Amino acid sequence: MEPEHALTAPARSGAGIKLLLTSLLGIAIFFVPFELAGRSTILVDHLAGFLMAQRPLALGLILLLIAYGAISPLLDGRWRARPIDRVLSLFKLLGLGLAIMYVAGWGPAWLMTPDRLPFLFDKLAMSVGLIVPIGAMALTFLLGFGLLELIGVLMQPVMRPLWRTPGHSAIDAVASFVGSYSVGLLITNRVFLAGKYTVREAVIIATGFSTVSAAFMIIVAKTLNLMGHWNFYFWSTLVITFVITAILARIPPISTMAHQGETDEPLPAGMSRWQAALASGLTQSSQADPVLRQLQDNLKDGLYMAAAVVPTILSVGLLGLLLAQHTPLFDLLGWLLWPLTWLLDLGEPLETARALSAGLAEMFLPAILLKDADLLVRYVTAVVSVSSVLFFSASIPCILATKIPVNLGQLVVIWLLRTLLGILLAALCGRLALTMGWLN
Repeated sequence: MEPEHALTAPARSGAGIKLLLTSLLGIAIFFVPFELAGRSTILVDHLAGFLMAQRPLALGLILLLIAYGAISPLLDGRWRARPIDRVLSLFKLLGLGLAIMYVAGWGPAWLMTPDRLPFLFDKLAMSVGLIVPIGAMALTFLLGFGLLELIGVLMQPVMRPLWRTPGHSAIDAVASFVGSYSVGLLITNRVFLAGKYTVREAVIIATGFSTVSAAFMIIVAKTLNLMGHWNFYFWSTLVITFVITAILARIPPISTMAHQGETDEPLPAGMSRWQAALASGLTQSSQADPVLRQLQDNLKDGLYMAAAVVPTILSVGLLGLLLAQHTPLFDLLGWLLWPLTWLLDLGEPLETARALSAGLAEMFLPAILLKDADLLVRYVTAVVSVSSVLFFSASIPCILATKIPVNLGQLVVIWLLRTLLGILLAALCGRLALTMGWLN
């Protein structure tokens, strides 16, 4: 990093103003809830909600994204690159067919039940397809003008010892947890391609912090009748998720992934951490591309990722739902979780284990299946649905659409480990909360 005094006084002042204003704008867009039309949420979500309310326009945009995502791999030959690309290309074409069927109303009755294609299209595909491009443009103010570098230097002493990631991953982690996993993965992919994450660091971030958004957490809490305990649920889930991530960063398969040395830079001689952080931020701010160019580049990246992911959300998500509802696959997975649910006395242990295992297909399934369980089981279900991070209807295709070299088998193993640890920690936390009166 360059020292602050490498900039002239006027350049330093200009860079400082730019850093301050863009940082405040980025923080306001992503992290500060605003109430508009009786709805309190962050601005990115407000913008996506506004577009969703213009349903004909939103449907047209989503269909264009899905069509591009499904057809472009066939035109440019990307479908031949790897076996997983061939499989995903087939699923993307299937997703295009499902989207056309849904919009045209041609689907059979079994496909059009509210918990199948309508749920996948309206609740997942529409949200991801609109939030990712909007969020990508808004990321310009968090990533492009020095805030990432400034916080990176400040957080280096915390992120590296706890989660084995660079200091600048702090913004990535917070944006991933509080905002959308798809936006978080967009950050992770961009930073990885810029050479600021090793493979191991990128996988830790992608599989450890890229949870569903806080808005989805509200839906889970409502379904499981936990809104009366919202603050306890939200903050305990955040802590449990981050604890699990710290543990998994130290065991296989993540601990064995490629890691070409530490990517954090040492502090310049004679500088305090704050001075070094400010110098790094000012240097980036002074060298940043014009805002319009960054907005254009980030929008392009966001549209590309949305087009790659939305078709597979429909097809892979539908397959997962059908497997959960009509085959014993998730019953078999449930047996892997059963010893722990039995040991922790979580309701009907096998039923709880089966329902939690269905979260691999779609994170919302366990909440649907266990909405009438006792309070402890409902709390554990709500936490594990978020802290397990990975599921086939959205986050797994999102990760596979990035350039991070992690395969499907590794993601399933990581899901299993996160789910087991989530059950254990959530059950212990829930019992403590019941004893202390925090969850009554």
